[in-house]
Amino acid sequence: MSTLFECSDHSQLLAGMRRARQAIGRGQLVVVPTDTVYGVAADAFSPAAVTRLLKAKGRGRQQPPPVLVSGIDAMRALVESVPDEVRSLVDEFWPGGLTIVLPAQPSLSWDLGDTEGTVAVRMPDQRIALELLEETGPLAVSSANLTGKPAATSAVEAQDMLEESVEAYLDDGPSRTGIASTIVDATALVTEQGDARTVRILRSGAVTREQLAGVLGDLLEPAPDEPTGDPHAHVPPPPAADPRAAFAAALKESTGDDAQGSA
Repeated sequence: MSTLFECSDHSQLLAGMRRARQAIGRGQLVVVPTDTVYGVAADAFSPAAVTRLLKAKGRGRQQPPPVLVSGIDAMRALVESVPDEVRSLVDEFWPGGLTIVLPAQPSLSWDLGDTEGTVAVRMPDQRIALELLEETGPLAVSSANLTGKPAATSAVEAQDMLEESVEAYLDDGPSRTGIASTIVDATALVTEQGDARTVRILRSGAVTREQLAGVLGDLLEPAPDEPTGDPHAHVPPPPAADPRAAFAAALKESTGDDAQGSA
């Protein structure tokens, strides 16, 4: 039976975090607060858990969830590379409401759905979410609602929609903004050369076009209509071994690079 934990109460916060860690480890779902809206989270490296997340929301594989991370090192372990321009975006807007789509790390054989070789990554600006990510590693997280319904801005709203499909609800009060993250496609910065290296807004949200332009300049595509389709539109990576082992190895290498002053 699912339980809602009032995280303003220290004892419930401890119990809720313990239950959340256990649930993620068993491939179950957890609703967590973020700085944008409440999210429903699953182990990003468990295909069964990701499938459970999509089913709970009433989604298919053609709508894969983004991945929340605890910081830039975890991001580097999940993506093929982090161009300087993306690092500038991260420095300016993380933690915060910007989700960045990049080609996924080829060594990871995870299954988030029909991503076509990309991964959408974000670092939230919310203490409970970040603490959980530090303990569990990257989490597949989508807005805590049924498809077609408004995103939940409270744990109670999420519970009303997702009910017993979620093992634990971490309630940290109303969402700070209630505005979903902005999603940008930065894959061309990795896969293209010259004028084709652009960044495209896939969904407008917490970070404005003007703010993005202030960092990217002419690299930001001009804005006719912001599309809202599937951000994952690239060639799928080849399969590999245990994704958790690959992530750990990539994270170790990334951390080592930082220590040596590498970008």
